[in-house]
Amino acid sequence: MGKEKKPKLKVGVVGATGYAGAELVRILCGHPHVDLTVLTSRQYANVRFDRVYPALQGHVDLVCEELNLDRLTSACQIVFMALPHKVPMSVVPGLLAARKQVIDLSADFRFRDVGVYERAYQPHNAPELLKQAVYGLSEVFYADIQTASLIGNPGCYPTSALLATVPLLQADLIDPTTIIIDSKSGVSGAGRSLSLGTHYCQVNESFKAYKVASHRHNPEINAIASQIAGISVAVTFVPHLVPMGRGMLTTQYAQLRTNVSADAVRECLQDFYAQRNFVRICPPGRLPETMHVKGTNYCDIGFELDQAQRRVILISAIDNLVKGAAGQAVQNMNIMSGLHEAEGLAQTPYPV
Repeated sequence: MGKEKKPKLKVGVVGATGYAGAELVRILCGHPHVDLTVLTSRQYANVRFDRVYPALQGHVDLVCEELNLDRLTSACQIVFMALPHKVPMSVVPGLLAARKQVIDLSADFRFRDVGVYERAYQPHNAPELLKQAVYGLSEVFYADIQTASLIGNPGCYPTSALLATVPLLQADLIDPTTIIIDSKSGVSGAGRSLSLGTHYCQVNESFKAYKVASHRHNPEINAIASQIAGISVAVTFVPHLVPMGRGMLTTQYAQLRTNVSADAVRECLQDFYAQRNFVRICPPGRLPETMHVKGTNYCDIGFELDQAQRRVILISAIDNLVKGAAGQAVQNMNIMSGLHEAEGLAQTPYPV
């Protein structure tokens, strides 16, 4: 007798018509083990999803619904929350009480310390859940994600920064107190809501830093870097907006410990990610570019050593909507569900 076919996972996406939500729908509708059952949208309730995003005509014929907890609990096993910060914390407790698994793309469940969250965002309505939530940096917290019921999916900037830095922090190859992070993001990182700062005339032919030393992802990076390093870490983080739709390039600088060679750095990165599908270490002489990861769940990492200054320069590239949001969320779902982490995510990158 043949192997019994595993039933598909019944999955809902709350906030399906934002950029991250739409990217979730795009990935999940082609996932071999997923049955999309519920898509919610406040703005587009009762509108077919493919009327909002015509690119998905012939792929998704679901009609968007108002958010309804009873509907989600009756129709879904796994719920992705792609809503603005503060909204998920009022819905997630009910989903968990109904024994559903939740992957939240907002910041509401990324922090263990409620004080850190509240200083960066707003008062938290469900602080008792923070201790059970798992930070969903897939390659770093893989084992914890396997048994999680609630995932706080990382921000895009922290994903791009931490994937390059964590192996070196864990191996004590760099001084954690010297890390400087310089990140550039495409405009889709700002979300789909209208804002003067992301209008075409404001971003086209322009390049700017914003929220310097005050971005909400800074404390998120600090928290995870501190956890890995075992000491309090406070990085300098400067985000920039570049005039492209999607993509993120992060350049980091840190002082090396004494006598750390380029071979030691490369070996550390390669060993750390040897069993993982979506982190690619660039060969010597090549550095990451956003075009090589566009539309994929890959994070490309490269580096150079400034020998005179005893400094490592780490460069990473991701697609901010995929590895930086929806793709990593689906990767976490796969891990939670006992599937191979690459299921539904193994798109071949565009060569140009």
